[in-house]
Amino acid sequence: MAKRKIAVIGVGKIAQDQHLPVIDGSADFELAATVSTRGLAHKGLPVFKTPAELYAAMPEINVVSICTPPGIRHQYVREALDAGKDVMMEKPPTTTIAELDDLIAHAKRLDRVLYQTWHSQYNAAVDRAKALLAEQGVTAARIDWRESVRKWHPGQDWVWEPGGFGVCDPGINAFSIFTKVMPYPVFVEASTLTFPANRQTPIDVAITFKSAQAHKPKLSAGFNWLEESGEIWTIRFETGTGDVVKLEGGGRTLKVNDAVVLQHGDGEYAAMYDHFADLLDRHESDVDTTPFRLMSDVFLIGARVNGPDFQW
Repeated sequence: MAKRKIAVIGVGKIAQDQHLPVIDGSADFELAATVSTRGLAHKGLPVFKTPAELYAAMPEINVVSICTPPGIRHQYVREALDAGKDVMMEKPPTTTIAELDDLIAHAKRLDRVLYQTWHSQYNAAVDRAKALLAEQGVTAARIDWRESVRKWHPGQDWVWEPGGFGVCDPGINAFSIFTKVMPYPVFVEASTLTFPANRQTPIDVAITFKSAQAHKPKLSAGFNWLEESGEIWTIRFETGTGDVVKLEGGGRTLKVNDAVVLQHGDGEYAAMYDHFADLLDRHESDVDTTPFRLMSDVFLIGARVNGPDFQW
């Protein structure tokens, strides 16, 4: 079967680090063009400044992967759907829940495939943890998600603008795992968001959760964007049978009582594109809104604290 021609819209760090190399090695997709306001091409392929230019020049491309910052996502996805394209979206999906709901409904009206990606969900260790927690239950959970904004978003001022999410941009990766593996729904009980005095999005967030469970599990999270010692991407669970289950490395290592049960490398984006190919074969959409809704509640009821200025 011939590979599907795909275009990548938005050639920033995540597209260059993950999407383009994965497509280059894909058995299902062939990169046909890029869209970049900076004119960034890939391996000499056509590059366009706007999606409209792409659609006019290469109407044969029926699939796009949109990797722009979330602020422009709603407009670009709607434009792609209107042009008859099937769409993959990077995370976070949009800047508001209403925008995401509109895209889901619009894709359904037009009978197009819409796929919202959550790369951290695509780990075998995450799937194994989900099965363990479904069997044993959860009495407590703690998320610690700490990394360096200077490393992962160097000079990218959009992360500090309204709608840029700040430290909740990586934090939503933790939520995508958390909401997938938890055996019952969780809700935001309280949150405190610390904003640099000269920026518009948070650099540190503390969260407590609640649930409808009679045993009242203790559930909390902490995100920080000034961690320079290395990434700390850990979720720790205490189970109903007394075990301690840990997901480390962003979901790539599973430990039970400090013993490694499963550990693997980075195959998240390759798995996402495999799933996208399956969705296209079945002509089905896949949009998990739960991580985004939970993160929205962090902002909705959060207390704001002003911290020191941030400079690159």
